Formats: sequence, C-alpha cells, structure tokens
Amino acid sequence: MPAPTRWWLVRHAPVINPTNTIYGQIDLDCDVADEKVFTSVARLLPTQAVWLQSPLNRTRKTAAALRAAGAEGPDPIDEPRLMEQHFGDWQGGDRNRIRERHPEAYRRFWLAPADERAPNGESFVDVVGRVSAALDEWSAKLPGRDVVAVMHGGSIRAALAHALALAPERALSFHAETVSVSRIDLYPDGQSAVVFVNATPWRF
Repeated sequence: MPAPTRWWLVRHAPVINPTNTIYGQIDLDCDVADEKVFTSVARLLPTQAVWLQSPLNRTRKTAAALRAAGAEGPDPIDEPRLMEQHFGDWQGGDRNRIRERHPEAYRRFWLAPADERAPNGESFVDVVGRVSAALDEWSAKLPGRDVVAVMHGGSIRAALAHALALAPERALSFHAETVSVSRIDLYPDGQSAVVFVNATPWRF
C-alpha cells in the first residue's frame, strides 16, 4: 500500500478572552507562556514536516512557540481553509447577552444539528467541506510526507469527520484540548486512519 500523508493536527494555545466573547474567526490573542507544554509537544512532532497554519494570530503564535521550543521544519504556510467556524453576526458579541436576546436561535445553533448557522455565518457542515478539501489537496501534493497543521477545535473535528467518514453531528462529540495533537493518515486511494486524538503533554 502506498505511504499515507501523515497529518499532525495541533490545536492553538488558550485564547485570552476575559469578556466571554464569541470569537470564531476574530483574531484574539493566545497564551503561550507555558514553556514546558510547548517543549513537550515539540518533541512529539516529526522533523522534516511541511507546516501549515490557519492565518489567525492564535495559530501563528502557537506555531512560532512550538518552533521556538525545538520543533523543526520550514516556515509555516497560511491555509485559510483551516480556520475556525465563522459565527457570522454573533462574532465579537458577548455570549450571555446573545443568549438572552436570541434564546431560540442560540439554542438551535449550539444544541441542534451541525447544519445550523448563526446569522450570516457558517454551519459545521460548511467547515467540514472546506477542511476536507484542504486535506485532500495537500495530501495529493505531499504523498508520504508529514504535515503539521496548527488549527482550531472546530477544524480539527472537521478533519476527524473527514478521516472517519462520519456524519458531522457525530464529529462534534470529539474534544480537542488547547495545544493537543491529533494524528490522521490519508492514503492516495482514499483510505484513512486515525492514529490518536487529543494527545496532550500530560498524556505522552
């Protein structure tokens, strides 16, 4: 069997969000102060990998912290399709205030099927579509290679849905801790494997 493209999916560092904002694709800062965490994760990542990152500050800063901690590879490439879900008109709003003003729409969006959208935003089904396209295109370009992709909780769930051919609703059950690593292998013939999910420094 031909060698797969090995994807190392890293979730960004904790977002600094004291106001409980619904941030989605808003460019909030993140906390990369815990050197031990980044050193541990950097040791897990392969050398000679291609690096991709969502073009948001929190993923760029996380990638930079991992490389400063010893992870090796060329400069990361921005890949917009790996961004977090876009929450439309709710982005930048206070979560509690939006829940109070739009209780039914809020309930449907957060508790209902994955095809629900915030006003003028994306559904999780939309995220699965764009993330899947990015994974397939890069895998075709990089057969048999390692790819480190620094991304978001939502886009990691989307990648797992793609690898396992899951209904999007089922993939929402996955959890991805900040600065965790998940590994999927995508083969040229369309087969795939999930090697591990949500590996964190205290688990390796």
